[in-house]
Amino acid sequence: MRLDRNFINVMILSWGFMLLFTAFQTLGNIEKTVLDSIHNDDPNFTGEAYVSLAIVYAAFAICNWLAPSYISVTGPRVAILTGACFYVLFIASFLWPQTVLLYAGSCIIGLGAALIWTGHGQYLTENSDSSTMSRNTGIFWVIFQFSIFAGNIFVYYEFKEPKIDASQRTFVFSVLTGVGCFGTCLLVALRKVSHGLVLGEAEGVSSADKELRIPEPARKKPLLVAWNALANALTLFITPRMLLLSLMFLYTGLLLTFYSGVYSSSIGFTKALGEFRKSLVGLSGIFIGIGEVIGGAIFGICGTKVSRVCGVWSVVIIGFCVNLFAFITIFLNLPNDSPFTDTDSPAYITTSSILAMAGSLALGFGDACFNTQIYSLLGTMYVQQSASAFAVFKFCQSIATAISFAYSTVASLYTQLLILAISNVIATVTFCYVEHKMRTERENSHSESDLTND
Repeated sequence: MRLDRNFINVMILSWGFMLLFTAFQTLGNIEKTVLDSIHNDDPNFTGEAYVSLAIVYAAFAICNWLAPSYISVTGPRVAILTGACFYVLFIASFLWPQTVLLYAGSCIIGLGAALIWTGHGQYLTENSDSSTMSRNTGIFWVIFQFSIFAGNIFVYYEFKEPKIDASQRTFVFSVLTGVGCFGTCLLVALRKVSHGLVLGEAEGVSSADKELRIPEPARKKPLLVAWNALANALTLFITPRMLLLSLMFLYTGLLLTFYSGVYSSSIGFTKALGEFRKSLVGLSGIFIGIGEVIGGAIFGICGTKVSRVCGVWSVVIIGFCVNLFAFITIFLNLPNDSPFTDTDSPAYITTSSILAMAGSLALGFGDACFNTQIYSLLGTMYVQQSASAFAVFKFCQSIATAISFAYSTVASLYTQLLILAISNVIATVTFCYVEHKMRTERENSHSESDLTND
């Protein structure tokens, strides 16, 4: 049986991202713990993980406005490959821990993240049509989330001791750099899109998309192309519908900070979890990955059937409830000062590693509920502006992530959980409202079309 080229592109994209982010997400998960161990060995090293990650996402947010311009000239494949190379350079920099190198690398990877994620959004949309967008999004999400498994299983077995020494760090980051290089090499194999049915021809393009569509400029004028792409992204951002959706984008950024950096560090610093608490950092990441994969499989790959039966809004409500459960269990299970350093402080209940892993599972599952629906909705609503739409999404997500990493240096666990809970409510309400409006417009459009045909 001959496989469709577009489907092969989606698979290469998915596995390439999985390998690259096996390296990066593992690094992000252990960065706070590892940098503290470096400081204990070398007091001259003053690099702070939360500051580094705040710089990463601040640069990411700023560069998101430039990414559509770059992609409009080079195309999404070149942007993806360029971003991947920046990721590998950042991971490799941990083999030579220097404070200046850490923060400089954080700026570089912010640019790389803007290129790779905006390019990914456009490339995924170009390789999908109205009948495959949800499926392709789900396939990408499930394969991508396997990155959490591989890296964190590796960390779980490597970091068995409470103290992490230099030889362990060198070995871990050498392996992560190698995995990142392999993923980048796989992304080189991405091929040009085989254009069939354009997404939106069957379902219709949103009115906002039609109003903001920019004519295809001549390829001989790359500066004009780049300028139009930037103007298009800025114009799209201030539309009422995108401003409402941005509240959900912001929430996913806050959630990303919490489950990728703060929560894992809190588990590793809680002495009540025993002498193997450092290895629980990796185990927590594994359970987050399990939740992501289950959510992606149910609401991504099978998303069309689920949405037809239950509606997109129901998937978002499930994510809301599961995340709220996670916040309550974490509030009860871990001490308030656990994000900062090793602590003997008591929690509201007897601290349990099982409940901690349940919180990880719920965080991952809820995150998958939100992200699969965001990708599917943007890919359907903004067909002709996919690069701009995903740039706005990643801008909002990364600016929220940068801000939350910045306040994570001083905000206690309970304060962060309160912010997340409030944001969860606001994001769910606004997203469901926009999805309802879009569904109503589509149904009315179909009804008018039927009446015209009659």
